[in-house]
Amino acid sequence: MAKSGSNSEEQKGFIIGPHGVVIPIPPDAADYEWVDSSFGIKVPKTRIYCSAQKPLKIGIMGGTFDPVHYGHLVTAEAAADLFSLSTVIFVPSGRPPHKRAFSVTDPSERYGMTELATCSNLRFRMSDIEICRPGYSYTIDTVRAFRSAYGGEAELYFITGADAILEIMTWHRIDELMKECHFIAAYRPGYDREHLRDAVEQMSRDFSQRIHLIEVPALAISSTDIRRRLQEGRTIKYLLPEPVIHRIAERGLYVDSGTHE
Repeated sequence: MAKSGSNSEEQKGFIIGPHGVVIPIPPDAADYEWVDSSFGIKVPKTRIYCSAQKPLKIGIMGGTFDPVHYGHLVTAEAAADLFSLSTVIFVPSGRPPHKRAFSVTDPSERYGMTELATCSNLRFRMSDIEICRPGYSYTIDTVRAFRSAYGGEAELYFITGADAILEIMTWHRIDELMKECHFIAAYRPGYDREHLRDAVEQMSRDFSQRIHLIEVPALAISSTDIRRRLQEGRTIKYLLPEPVIHRIAERGLYVDSGTHE
């Protein structure tokens, strides 16, 4: 088992990563998988396996993550807890087709920020599948790639926001997509839950049974508001993890207004 970090850090039960990110080392570290990160150290992750007692449930957290914030992280954690997910894989989009009219931060920057935000959570993993794929990023292609990787018996749960679910019937090859995975739709307190539920129920019976609604308080935070605050010179503290804030400052991200959504 290979790990990085000083001996003193490991004896204390943690590794200090870039920008001061603290990565806990679980007491039973040998029972975890140590995976490579893009910042040159290995990080512990829960092993992904299937047994008669534990069905394999994979969460797929897709998004632009421009930048990643606590709303994303709380949503992923809530979904993992409520649906007993074995892992949640964060998948930063490469070229999102629904944002063709807007500028999006370079994929490598969004991937790096998201990795900093998730590396300390044993159940959270990263995938660059959409960043590496040429052309526009479609959910059906991503879900099928994970289906191929984890097998036909795995239950896949695509985690997204309520607004996206309201537009789901317009998604690329939605009939095929709905057969491949469940959807977890997160909404913030105060959101019109009844309207959302009615909209879901108006879909076909098979579709509506595969869409699950959860309330997430932290969804009041938005990437759009964070970018606006940075452009206006206002504080973003406590809206996203400190290591991500440090990376944004170091790289000079979001200083120019551009044409972000």
